[in-house]
Parts: sequence; C-alpha cells; structure tokens
Amino acid sequence: MARILVIEDEDIIRRALRRLLERQQHRVQDAESIEEARASWDLAGFDLIIADLRLPGEPGTAVLTLAPEVPSIIMTSYASVRSAVEAMKQGAVDYIAKPFDNDELLLTVQRALKENRLERQNAALQADLERNYPVAGIVGSCGAMQDVFDRIGKVAPTDTTVLVLGESGTGKELVARALHANSKRADGPLIAVNCAAIPESLIEAELFGHEKGAFTGAVGMRQGLVEAANGGTLFLDEIGELPPAAQARLLRVLQEGEIRRVGSAASRQVDVRLVAATHRDLARLSESGEFREDLYFRINVMEIRLPPLRERGEDVVELARFLLERGCERLNQPPMRFSNGALDAIRNYSWPGNVRELENAIERAVILSDTTVLTPDLLGMNDRSANSRRESATPDLSLEDYFCQYVREHEDTLTETELARRLGISRKALWEKRQRLGLPRARKQRQT
Repeated sequence: MARILVIEDEDIIRRALRRLLERQQHRVQDAESIEEARASWDLAGFDLIIADLRLPGEPGTAVLTLAPEVPSIIMTSYASVRSAVEAMKQGAVDYIAKPFDNDELLLTVQRALKENRLERQNAALQADLERNYPVAGIVGSCGAMQDVFDRIGKVAPTDTTVLVLGESGTGKELVARALHANSKRADGPLIAVNCAAIPESLIEAELFGHEKGAFTGAVGMRQGLVEAANGGTLFLDEIGELPPAAQARLLRVLQEGEIRRVGSAASRQVDVRLVAATHRDLARLSESGEFREDLYFRINVMEIRLPPLRERGEDVVELARFLLERGCERLNQPPMRFSNGALDAIRNYSWPGNVRELENAIERAVILSDTTVLTPDLLGMNDRSANSRRESATPDLSLEDYFCQYVREHEDTLTETELARRLGISRKALWEKRQRLGLPRARKQRQT
C-alpha cells in the first residue's frame, strides 16, 4: 500500500483515478493544480505522484523539481514522442497517454513503486555496508588494515597513481575498486586487466588496441583496454608480468597521456587513472633489468601494502563470518554458523592462499553441509592443518617455493581441480603459476 498524489484538472478523470487506485489498497490524495497540491501537502511525503502534463498554472512536470526524490508519472491527452522524451529527460519515471487502459496504468504504477522501493532498499544496504565496512566491503579491524583504509581515504579523491602490493588472494582488486568508487572518476569505467592472464604475443594489442592488418588475424580495428578506460580507472593486476615493449607503451600513457594502437602512426589522447598491483618485488626486478626502472618510479607514487591473512589476527574470524553470511545469501542457503572447533581451526591455520582460499573453503562447506553448523571437516581443515604443519617445518621456504614443493608432492595423486582447491586458487590461476614458475604439468603414463 502506497501513498499516491493525483494532480488532474478534469474532475471525471481525477475521481476515476482515485477510485481505481483505492481499489488497489493505495491511499490517494488528489488536487486540480500544482498550486493546490503544494498548499495542501508536503509533496516529498508521497510514494508516487501522477500528474497531468497540461494543468492550469504550472505544468505537471513542475513536480519533478518540487519533489525530485518522489517517482512521478506524467500523463496527457496530447501524446507525442517529443513531449514524452522531454518528460523523461526531466526525470519522470514513466509516461502515459490519455485515454489510457486501466490495467496498463496499474502496471505502470506498480512498476514505478517497485523500482523506487528497490532503490531505497539498495541505498539502505549500501549505507549499512559503508557503516560496517567503510571501504567497498573490505573487512578488517587490525592496525595494518586500518592503515590501508586510511591510505585509500586519502589518495582516492586524487588522480595519483597507486601501487597495491600483497600476496595472491589478499584482495588487491577490492582496493582498486574502492579507490575508483571513492574518486571523482566513479561515474567513469573501471577496466581491470590481469597482465599474467594474457599471452605475451597479444598483450600489446589487448591493452593498446590495433589497426586493421596490423598483424595476422587483425581483420578489423579494435579499441584497446587502456582506451576503454578513458575517463575512468585502469587496474593492471600483476603488472610485473608486462613484457618490455608493453612497459614502454604504458610509460608513454603515464607521461604523455596518449596511446598509439599497434599498426598505427597516429597517437590518441587518453585520460586514465592507473592503479597497479603485484605480488612481486618490483624494486628488485627493476634493479635486475626485468622491469623498467623509470616505469617503476612512475607507478610507485603511492604504495598500499595489504598484509597476508596470517598476520591479521582476529580479522580472520571477522572475515570468515562475513564471507559465510554472504555465501549463504548467494547460494540461497539458510543462515549458518561455525562450530567452536571450526573457529579454532580457522584461527590456527596460516591460509597461504589468503582471503581467496578462505572464501573457497567456506563456499565448499556451505554447499556440502546438511546442517546449519559448519565443522572443521566440512571446511577441509584437517588437510589444511596438515599442510600448515608441513609449511611451518620449513620456515625458510618462500611462498613460490612452497607452491612448487606442494605441487610436486601432490600432482600424481590429485587432479588439477583438487590441487587448485587445496591451494585456494582457480584452475586458471594454477596453470598461470605453473607457466610462470617453469612447472609444467607432468604427463601421466598411459596404462596398457
């Protein structure tokens, strides 16, 4: 039941509309003109306004400025495409021509009320999210994460280039989205690119575009991803994987604000804000010549370092509960909770795959659970704890060394899907890591 205002100067139509809407259990007020409506009620207090376009005194479209937050439907017997377009441009949610069909009008009213209700609910949910998780849903209360939030808040409104550092699965793309959402470019595009996922032979064409005939297979002109981000934010994940030629082109974008498509002699101006991310040591790579030093200094203006999950203390429990609630909603499952044993296991495990591994474990548990209580077994914590103990027995191993060791130990007994799940990454990410670390999948002997 909604509170609706009808503004119509023809008495017969006004009374008919009122009766029609009241039969649908709506509370209806009516007036002959904008002046009468303004004098009688606070227009912002209505859920919907239906106003005739041609009224004595001010036109019906005046309600669009008098009560901009209230959805309004404009109706008229002088139907034309031009007047409909103008009404919609001014902010009307819909337009009806008289004489109208009762069922059509009721459907229009129902749709307008539903859309407005959804907008209000989304606004309320967004407000709750921003209150509980102030930066784009990133969860964390530890000191290191508070430093992350503080840096995001300070640098987001600027156009400064940002370098996000952190292990795989720590949430680097979430930081990029938070920077974009809180910037003056929020209405522009956010283009996210995983540099490690694009073959080296194609990455220049993907990023910077190409002209027809620039190379074999270039059957037409194509806009690159950098150009697609014009007016917005370009997020380059795993920027350390960019080949030298692409690094040189990217440097030109940052220095001159222009790109040149592959196969083109002409440059094009672009306006993008760059957010880059990597888990690699770019300073060391620049010293060894694997990454351009001038590009490194250009992108490392503001650095945001994400701590691994094992260094975030009780954040892991807070994050687990948040991911469980979100997972239950997404998978259409009833609300669930962790057993005390599951919480202890979550606290004690080192989570080498970080937030991504935790999220995968919880999603798997939600799908497999027959009850509303998640146990360590459902989370696969027995296997994970064994892996954690093995890792702690070799403390000098780097994350990449541990990855190689784990893959070599288990690739004969586990499928690629099982390996990826144990490591808390996707099969695609597993394949990419294998290629980067020179660890191709071993071919199994065919049984005869």
